[in-house]
Amino acid sequence: MSIYQKILGPQYKQLHPMLQKRYNLTKDNQFKASGVMQTITGGPKWLYPLFRLGSHWKLVFPEHGKQIPFTILNTYQIGTNGEEHVHWERIFFFGEKKRYFNALMSYDPERKIIKDYLGQPSLLYSDLVFHVSPEGNLSILSKKQRLVLGPLEIPLPGILQGLATVHENYLEDRDSFQIKVEVQNPLIGRIFAYEGEFTEDVQA
Repeated sequence: MSIYQKILGPQYKQLHPMLQKRYNLTKDNQFKASGVMQTITGGPKWLYPLFRLGSHWKLVFPEHGKQIPFTILNTYQIGTNGEEHVHWERIFFFGEKKRYFNALMSYDPERKIIKDYLGQPSLLYSDLVFHVSPEGNLSILSKKQRLVLGPLEIPLPGILQGLATVHENYLEDRDSFQIKVEVQNPLIGRIFAYEGEFTEDVQA
């Protein structure tokens, strides 16, 4: 049973069948896909130096644009403590330049959340809550966040957090997945967003 089946419980069966297949990420299943982001946007230009710095951690990046090719690879891992993880590798291709938005997720059965360590090595932590809509679409919301500095994890006050909203659904008429991500700060507003479509790569 994948960590996403565990967090969603009975809701998992309410997901569109293709989303159920996509999030069935276990030691026997990975998910690899490619697609195009119709738009990738950023926040105020004064944030760009911070985003450029964040690109060294494969977390955020200053580039934005339209019709940006990208790939996604989700793989199952076991951590040093025996905990099940799902590694997210997202690569965006700006011409010859590759930018990453990577994460490592695991399930916390006591708090009933997904633990999300963003960046590689991790620089930011976020609690994630999952919800399935009546239409079978998936929504993911980030909650409490911490700055990760090696072994130290420092809680971030609300005004410094970048809270993400993710919506994912399956377009039957296009045989593709649709994704929309927006990261908001309570003072600045939108600081990062992308929207696009992708299809699972055919396994050889």
